[in-house]
Amino acid sequence: MEKWRLGGIAGVGNEGVVGISLFMGGDTTPSRATVQTAGHGYRLKERLMMEEFNRAGPMMRLMLRYTQALITQMSQTAVCNRHHSMEQQMCRWLLSTLDRLPSNELVMTQELIASMLGVRREGITETAGELQRAGLISYRRGHITVFEPGRLGSARL
Repeated sequence: MEKWRLGGIAGVGNEGVVGISLFMGGDTTPSRATVQTAGHGYRLKERLMMEEFNRAGPMMRLMLRYTQALITQMSQTAVCNRHHSMEQQMCRWLLSTLDRLPSNELVMTQELIASMLGVRREGITETAGELQRAGLISYRRGHITVFEPGRLGSARL
């Protein structure tokens, strides 16, 4: 499943959906979704989604639980961006992206990562170099391989 990024504030992969404003009562949304990684996605017609949601059954409960999880993710991202170092932010972002991929390799540019974290590309270059020197990742132009995600989660650089 490809990973989507909603306006730089949340990641969505095979665990979620894009377009929650539809069933939350809004006709439009001020954010946009962009695909970050290759994969497969499914599209459901608005009418079918709303018919199922309005039955007030399992789909409604699932979508509301997902919305709560998405709001929690966005809140945690805001706290992380405020209180954690660039290295910690990048490690968190790498781990959350890997959660949505079938392998430990990411194919993306420094520019994209910088955009997702709201920092300068040079900061990503420096941070990726530190993570590589610590033996946590392999980084080469547009490719990041995480060796042991568990170690990345507890990295102290």
